[in-house]
Amino acid sequence: MTTDREPPVTAKLLHLVFLSTFWGMQIWVTFISGFVMDNHLNRHTFGFIQSRLFPFYLHIGSACAFFNLTIFAMYHPSNMLDDKESFQIFIYFVCVTVAAVNAQWFGQMTSEIMADMHLIEQACGLGQDIGLSSNREAYAKLCETDLKYKKLSGRLWLYHLLSSLCNLCCIVCNGYSLYYLAENLTSL
Repeated sequence: MTTDREPPVTAKLLHLVFLSTFWGMQIWVTFISGFVMDNHLNRHTFGFIQSRLFPFYLHIGSACAFFNLTIFAMYHPSNMLDDKESFQIFIYFVCVTVAAVNAQWFGQMTSEIMADMHLIEQACGLGQDIGLSSNREAYAKLCETDLKYKKLSGRLWLYHLLSSLCNLCCIVCNGYSLYYLAENLTSL
């Protein structure tokens, strides 16, 4: 530490809890739960569950990122930062910003657009097929015949892409933060 005082164990514990909570949620949501649900739930059930879980995931992640930045900054005054600590502050700041934008904008828009698409799909008798990649022809035909659905589909793709990029950015930031903590451990 570059400060005159060593952070209390409580601050260290909270820092680890927030970082590990966000990291664990990211790994679970990004690499496990989505694939499992996609292979076992119909399209609309999967979308409904995602639209209910993602706001919690995104807001809890934003809060964890904010608390990590706050705790780290409290024990690393700006006038005493070395290059690695400055970069770590930058990483936490990027993570907070990207997570907040994702929670407040991209994730919310994705859920709203998906709900509108589900209404159109239901009216056409679609949405009960298992897996998002099944019955692609019917959804492609719906895009061709319904201009509103086609527009929603394009917007969903864009917002989902932006949300996914934000999520990956936070994964990289938290991965680097874990590396930084491991690099500065004196013992296990």
